[in-house]
Amino acid sequence: MNAYILIITAACVTAIISGLFGMAGGMIFMGVIAVFLGVAEAMVLHGAVQGVSNSTRAYFLRRDVRWDILGWTALGAIPAALLMLSVAFLPSKAQLYLALGLLPLLLWLPRSWLAGDAQKPAHAVLCGAMVMGLNLSAGVAGPALDFFYVKTQLTRQQIVATKAVTMFASHLVKIVYFGIPLARGVGLAGLPPWWVFVAAVPAVIAGTWIGTRLLHHFSDIGFKRYTRILVTLIGAVYVWRGFALL
Repeated sequence: MNAYILIITAACVTAIISGLFGMAGGMIFMGVIAVFLGVAEAMVLHGAVQGVSNSTRAYFLRRDVRWDILGWTALGAIPAALLMLSVAFLPSKAQLYLALGLLPLLLWLPRSWLAGDAQKPAHAVLCGAMVMGLNLSAGVAGPALDFFYVKTQLTRQQIVATKAVTMFASHLVKIVYFGIPLARGVGLAGLPPWWVFVAAVPAVIAGTWIGTRLLHHFSDIGFKRYTRILVTLIGAVYVWRGFALL
């Protein structure tokens, strides 16, 4: 019971963080639930909760969504999803935490080395492929998505809104990718009881609403700077956790 209450609380808190910083909340939530659940079960729960969070955030900021960028992103995401379905990869917990921890390094690459810019069609296609591939292997692709947005000229509202739609679609694919084999194999008994999902929905919606309201008090420059710092600190904790599980 205490673990389930912690999961619901984490869903609300991480929704607030996601409303402020985009994908950082998803990283935190995955790290929390992976402590209590198996990898496949954590992937399904994460996909369901984050799907609600991202769809709600996209609705609140719907006027800021850049649909032109999303169209190019889908062109890269679809082939990546088909490739991952043919591989059917399931990481161990150690691999999961190490992947989560190392992803933020993408945000610190000098612009002169490799500058991701989702406003450029070719970059958006690559973004879609990377995000889908990472989301179906590491469970979270926030830092990779941030890599293509943190250096753009978009406003913070456009960044959060467009990333929310991208991740909503990616999470739906993740639920199917891990959920169907899980149901056919060990079954769904390892998932939390139904009331955890029911309770998490209003908690996530409330957290998302709070986060998007607070977002308006940030400057665009401050938003991008704090995003990099926050996900890097989270990543350092996950790298330590990953090595501890090896």
